[in-house]
Amino acid sequence: MRISVLALDDVFDTGLTVTLDALKLANKFAAQMMGGAPLFEVTVVGVRRKVRSGLGLTIPVQAIKPELKPDWVIIPALATGTPEQLIPALGRADMVLAKKQLLRWHQEGAQLAASCIGTFYLAEAGLLDNREATTTWWLAPLFRQRYPNVRLDESRMLVPTDIGVTAGAAMGHLDLSLWLIRKASPELANVVSRYLMADIRSSQAPYIIPNHLAQADPLILRFERWARDHLKGGFSLQEAAAALATSARSLQRRCQAVLGKSPLDYFQDLRVERAQSLLHGSGLDIDAIAAEVGYVDGATLRALLRQRLGRGVRDLRADLR
Repeated sequence: MRISVLALDDVFDTGLTVTLDALKLANKFAAQMMGGAPLFEVTVVGVRRKVRSGLGLTIPVQAIKPELKPDWVIIPALATGTPEQLIPALGRADMVLAKKQLLRWHQEGAQLAASCIGTFYLAEAGLLDNREATTTWWLAPLFRQRYPNVRLDESRMLVPTDIGVTAGAAMGHLDLSLWLIRKASPELANVVSRYLMADIRSSQAPYIIPNHLAQADPLILRFERWARDHLKGGFSLQEAAAALATSARSLQRRCQAVLGKSPLDYFQDLRVERAQSLLHGSGLDIDAIAAEVGYVDGATLRALLRQRLGRGVRDLRADLR
């Protein structure tokens, strides 16, 4: 499998290096286990001759030549963690060149794999329009507003489509690398994941901080504050809208536009976050915790936690041991 890793100025150091390390390990173990040539022919390429990482390190890149015909192109993130940093970066001259190159590779049949902020490159090129995708969870509101034609689900860690795959935040680079290795050899992916003490995760949901998402919009931020104050009493869309001096319809629309979910779904996110905090930081039993987040018994809360986090109460409490 011929893989080109596209590195641009301010590339996220960890994202780039964890990708390269995982593929290098895979080649090492492939030779040991299978006795053949490395499975992955990896080249780090750039649209400029000199590339510096987000930490200021010089990244040795090869020029992109016509004879370069990758099967897969991996796009690591930029080290730009806020909208204020990212939006200007997306308009840089090298980003414009990168977008043209991604379109060219796509037309030539290459599959495209992007992690974290790297998913913005694909969206800028229009390659994610009318397709499912994920991205780094903390920039999901910006992504959703900037690319309304993308079917975004930031709760997922990996989303394969016909053009390739998108992956979630930061260490999603490792999940993506393991996913690619697994396509070549599930046995090899298992060995690499054991050495790196990492497994492919299906969800970003346990890592999402609802308050961070609310910062993207003044009305959503006010709704979040109202919701936290009313967790114990339960959710009422009409009461929330009245308290925020808006209509229920407007609140519904704003939540959908910014968060990609309904006010009730976001209220449930806050319930989950609060319940997790109480599970970790209090001696309350599950029924008492359920009462704190507006449920009459623990069974309903147990079902919500398993639905949202994929884990039960016993597993969540085991994290403390």
